[in-house]
Amino acid sequence: MAQTQAEAKYYVPHDTRWPLIGSVGLFVLFLGVSLWLNETAGGPIVVLLGAAIVIYMVVAWFAEVIRESESGLYNAQVDKSFRMGMTWFIFSEVTFFACFFGALFYARLLVQPWLGGEGSDSVTNAFLWPGFESGWPSSGPERIGGDFDVIGPWGLPAIMTGILLLSGVTITVAHHALKDGNRQALNWSLFLTFALGFLFLGLQAYEYTYLYTQLNLTLATGIYGNTLFMLSGFHGLHVLLGATMLVVIWLRCLKGHFTPERHFAFEAVAWYWHFVDVVWLALFIFVYWL
Repeated sequence: MAQTQAEAKYYVPHDTRWPLIGSVGLFVLFLGVSLWLNETAGGPIVVLLGAAIVIYMVVAWFAEVIRESESGLYNAQVDKSFRMGMTWFIFSEVTFFACFFGALFYARLLVQPWLGGEGSDSVTNAFLWPGFESGWPSSGPERIGGDFDVIGPWGLPAIMTGILLLSGVTITVAHHALKDGNRQALNWSLFLTFALGFLFLGLQAYEYTYLYTQLNLTLATGIYGNTLFMLSGFHGLHVLLGATMLVVIWLRCLKGHFTPERHFAFEAVAWYWHFVDVVWLALFIFVYWL
């Protein structure tokens, strides 16, 4: 069968202003953050302005891509390009979290024993931090962050883990429903997925409040507080982004977008959501449990 013109040619995007607008928005956003951190007047306003520009760019650009996709401009080669791009994006996210987990393992397995004078490092302990005993969790030598308590893994963290694992099941059910042409099951499963994601975020906000007010566990609580909040905080940000993308995909499904054969946007968000699940499992094991 002869290929149609759209199938035979690779779609070359037209000139677009969105990268320029995005660059301006990011510049304004980071300028605002710098002003805010240096306690310069107007810093928070500049941050809000930059964030608004970035959000406008993202919404408008993605709306344009959706219109192009639904109009049939994209062929199999474009689909392949999207898949490669999403694969590399998730790989970059893996390396991002690998850096934070690396900092955790470095502090816990190398720095703490070294400062504590374990083995042949007793001289280091005597000169740098005499009397410091290595142990985990720790607020550091001389208890820099003060006394604190930790939250056990089998309470709220375990519940949050179950919620994310369940959301991984529901999005898989939604994917199979889409491929089977079952739109009702697709819509309900997707709804449950992002609802579970937002429930996770609500529980995380409650957890942070409890840690700060009841356990004195904060970002200032030495190395343990640093690593816990950096890892869980950035993970929470990724959950927020993933849940927001799921809402967009759900709205598109309600409008009848996607077919059993062509639904990469759905698959891309599903990949991202499974990545979020895996990161949380690692975080639960190495931060809360072990």
